[in-house]
Formats: sequence, structure tokens, C-alpha cells
Amino acid sequence: MVVPASIRKALGLEPGVSLTFRLDGEDIIMTTRDAAIRKLQKMFRDAPGLEGRSLVDELIAERRAEAARENAE
Repeated sequence: MVVPASIRKALGLEPGVSLTFRLDGEDIIMTTRDAAIRKLQKMFRDAPGLEGRSLVDELIAERRAEAARENAE
């Protein structure tokens, strides 16, 4: 797919940049991979009920508890 030069220049797209595409009704939304990642990170960071929680820490604690149970058997 060829992205017109005017759009590449306006968005600062360099050769080799990864793009993602998604449908929004009848529209195709194109974004850079990095912008999509930032948007997802913000979405999860701002998700209700997650304030002050670290899902990574919770996952690690669950894995450690599971390993302890397996070692106790």
C-alpha cells in the first residue's frame, strides 16, 4: 500500500515504520504501531477500578503462590 507523500510528511512517517489498520464503521483508521501501543497503554492505565493497582505485581504474586502450592504437594 502506498501512503501519499503529503500524508507521510504531515505525520512524519519514515520508511519502514509499522502501521496498523482498523475498521470504524465504513472508515479505515490508520495509525502507527507506536501510537496504537500508547493508546492501549493509556486505556489500561485509566481503566476504572485499577487505580493504585499493579496487575504485574498481582500476576507475580499469583504465580509465586501457585509455585508454593505445587512444591508443597
